[in-house]
Amino acid sequence: MKKITLSFVFLLFTFVDVQAQCAMCRAALETEETGVPAEAVNDGIVYLMAFPYLLLLVGGMVIYKIIKKKNKAKQSKS
Repeated sequence: MKKITLSFVFLLFTFVDVQAQCAMCRAALETEETGVPAEAVNDGIVYLMAFPYLLLLVGGMVIYKIIKKKNKAKQSKS
């Protein structure tokens, strides 16, 4: 069940078109006529936003493996 839920969350975030922009950036970039710089700012914001989540994911996986290894060692001793 956990794998299905995790897969659903992953698919949900991969298919969503993200439009991330703070109010200050939007106001500053709305004066541009072509809109190309605004799209570049959006891409940069999303790019920078992804790394904290990736770090949390990797940290969680490492902690999970450490706990799993400790539980396995305890079971083998019993």
